[in-house]
Amino acid sequence: MKYVLIPLLPFAAFVVIGLFGHWIKERAHWIAVPAVAASFLLALSTFDDIVHGNPIHVTLYSWITSGAFDVSFGLYIDRLTAAMLLLVTVVSGLVHVYTIGYMHGEPGYARFFAYVALFTFSMLMLVMADNFLQLYVFWEAVGLCSYLLIGHWYERKSACDAATKAFIVNRVGDFGFGLGVMLIFAVFGSLQYDQVFAQAVLLKGQTINLLRPLGGEWPVEVMTVICLLLFAGAVGKSAQVPLHVWLPDAMEGPTPISALIHAATMVTAGVFMVARLAPLYNLSPAALDVVAVTGGVTAIFAATIALTQNDIKRVVAWSTVSQLGYMMMACGFGAYVAGIYHLLTHGAFKALLFLCCGSVIIALHHEQDMRRMGGLKDKLPVTYWTMLIGSLALAGFPLTAGFFSKDEILVSAWLASKLGKMLALVGLVTAFMTAFYSFRLLFVAFWGESRVTAGHADHIHEPSPTMTIPLIILAVLSILTGYLG
Repeated sequence: MKYVLIPLLPFAAFVVIGLFGHWIKERAHWIAVPAVAASFLLALSTFDDIVHGNPIHVTLYSWITSGAFDVSFGLYIDRLTAAMLLLVTVVSGLVHVYTIGYMHGEPGYARFFAYVALFTFSMLMLVMADNFLQLYVFWEAVGLCSYLLIGHWYERKSACDAATKAFIVNRVGDFGFGLGVMLIFAVFGSLQYDQVFAQAVLLKGQTINLLRPLGGEWPVEVMTVICLLLFAGAVGKSAQVPLHVWLPDAMEGPTPISALIHAATMVTAGVFMVARLAPLYNLSPAALDVVAVTGGVTAIFAATIALTQNDIKRVVAWSTVSQLGYMMMACGFGAYVAGIYHLLTHGAFKALLFLCCGSVIIALHHEQDMRRMGGLKDKLPVTYWTMLIGSLALAGFPLTAGFFSKDEILVSAWLASKLGKMLALVGLVTAFMTAFYSFRLLFVAFWGESRVTAGHADHIHEPSPTMTIPLIILAVLSILTGYLG
């Protein structure tokens, strides 16, 4: 029952706020925040169970039965799942608290909390899935929630366009993902993780002729085709080249949801999926090479773009694309632990950086252009010092969380192969670029003379405690999570 309640509590909050939001209005957080906080406590208890025990598999009920097609609805929790549960509930909980101050007085306050609770539920169910169909359903649910939240301010054309763009670009990747799931059932006769993983070894080396319908000859290993189709979904969700174009535009949504998307939900789903399906990817060296190269190219490509951005949120957004490239690169070399380790540490400091951006934006009456900032470090001391910690972690400064996890990825790549050595050098160059744009943001926005619009400079002050307390907690986590690996 405990394990079921972890995703069920946020879903219950969504239902209650969704049905009664018209009456609840500005009190919606009294339902959403306790629900996610309780999920976090249960996730913490579950993590303790897993660390000191074996994986947990709970079959809830038989979902679909039609001839040979038999799919149950269940929960699978191992160490990977338990770590993801903590990441999602911690970041989501802090984002919920931050939202109380950030969205205060905004129209659609209750609706926003309802969608964030649904987003949290969908991601929790995605990581707890025990079969491919369940994974696919909540994979799509996460995409739907991102569409609803990016377009929260639907009266703005830019927000509607960004939400539509995110939805359509992800459909491209999800088409491949769906084909991969169908091919898995056609080949294995099952969609349950355990059954597919057990049979996969027997198919190693078996090929299919991709050009047979056209009368041609192009034999490709079955496992390679499956893995590449599934990876197409990860390319979309985790904003890898060439399906990266939606993520920077997702900044049109409110800043709290930018933090949640970039740190713990939408974009982490692709990396999680590759790590979860490691038993399949390990059987296809060709697919792993594609994953590694895609990650390496994405990492350095996004970093070059981040160097030139002037919008404070877009700098952080492009850094997310780059860091996701690091994670994918690690998975491509079979260093799944290093990839997930960086995903977890990145979740803390990336949520911190986005929420710090939100504090700056609120203080400057929704100004996002860094060229109209400057001299903020004395007026926003909590925001400045916490953003400094987040920037140090992003840059991989020694003793911060990012230093340990990024170092693990580069070492794993260097020791993997000749391709690994090349991509390790790419990762090293990207690391220097990351440090440059991280501190460019910090110096331009917080140091120097004030370039704030006349009339706003005298009213700059730190936001309410509901916004500053999450920053302090995330700043601490941006250091401490590095010592948990």
